Amino acid sequence: MNQISTDGGGAAQLTSRKILITGVAGFIGFHLARHMLNAGWVVAGIDGLTDYYDVNLKRKRLSILHGAGGSGSNNFQFHHNMLEDADKVQQVFEDFRPDVVVHLAAQAGVRYSLENPRAYIDANLVGTFNVMEGVRELKPQHFLAASTSSVYGANTVMPFTENQRTDHVLTLYAATKKANESMLHSYAHLWKLPTTVFRFFTVYGPWGRPDMALFKFVKATLADEPIDVYGEGNMQRDFTYIDDLVESIARLVDAVPQAGQPVGNVEDSLSPVAPYRVVNIGGGRPVGLMEFIEHMETELGKPAIRNMMPMQKGDVRETVASAELLEALTGYCPRTDVATGVRSFVKWYRDFYQV
Repeated sequence: MNQISTDGGGAAQLTSRKILITGVAGFIGFHLARHMLNAGWVVAGIDGLTDYYDVNLKRKRLSILHGAGGSGSNNFQFHHNMLEDADKVQQVFEDFRPDVVVHLAAQAGVRYSLENPRAYIDANLVGTFNVMEGVRELKPQHFLAASTSSVYGANTVMPFTENQRTDHVLTLYAATKKANESMLHSYAHLWKLPTTVFRFFTVYGPWGRPDMALFKFVKATLADEPIDVYGEGNMQRDFTYIDDLVESIARLVDAVPQAGQPVGNVEDSLSPVAPYRVVNIGGGRPVGLMEFIEHMETELGKPAIRNMMPMQKGDVRETVASAELLEALTGYCPRTDVATGVRSFVKWYRDFYQV
C-alpha cells in the first residue's frame, strides 16, 4: 500500500499512503484501522469517545492501534474530537492531508434513536457535513462513507439491490443515513469528489458494541439472565462478520468511482452525473434469529432463557443483501458462516472479560 514519490533531485522513494478514519475507536473503525496499519498505511483517526457505551472498551481498542503496524504510534495518530466541532475537524484535515477518507463515525443504534433522537441529528447530519467540508477543501483521491441496510426500510423485494428506491425508512437513524447519502451525492456532483457509500448489513464479531444483539445475548446467558427475542424470533438477518466487512472496505478503497464508467456485467449504482456509487456489504445469505441464538448456545455450552417479545418499532422481519456489485468491484464478498463468526465472538468475549 505504498506509492512512489520523488525527492528534490528526482530520486524515487516509497511513501506510505495516508488514510483518515472517523469513528476510529468504534467497533468497525478499530478493525479497519488495524487492518490498514498492518497493510502499511499511515492512519489518522478521529473519535469523540462518547459514553453511549463503555468508554474503557474504546480506549482499549485505541491502545491496540497505537501498537499496530510495526512502527507503532509512528504510523497511527489519534485525535480526540467531536465531529460537530467544525474547526477541529478542518484542522485535522489540513495537518494530515489524507489520500483517502473513510467516514464511519455516527450515532449508532436503531433503537436508541427512539430515546435520544437529537443525538442522531447532531452526529449524523452536522458531523457528516463537517467531514464533507474537509473533503471538499483537501480533495483526497477517494472518499468512502458508511450508510446502513436500514435505509431499505419497508422494502419487501429481496435481495436488496443498490438501485432500489429507499423512500420508506422506518427510523430516524435510517432517515439520517438516507440524508447522508443525498448530501454526499450533492458534494460528489458539485465538487467532483470520488465518493463511495457502503450499506452495512448486521455486522458482528470480536470487539463489538455492547448494545448489539450478540453481545447482549452472550452477557445475559452467561449471567443466567433472560434475553429479549424480538419478533417472537421470526426474523432473518444477513449477518456480516467483521473481518469480511473490513476486507470489503479495504478493497473498495481502490475501486474509485469515475463518472460515466460503470462496471460491466452487473447493475451498477454509479450516478449518471457524479463520481458517486452505493455498494451493499453483505453476503446475501440470511440466517434466522433463532438459528443465530442456537449457535451462541452451542458455543457457550448452555441454553439461553428466551423472553419472546413482539416486534419493536422500526424493526423489519428480514434483510438480504445483493452482493453482486461488491463482488464485481472487488472480486470479494462476505463469506464467513455464522457458526464460525459466533464462535470467534464468544472466544473473544470470554478472553476479554475473563468469564
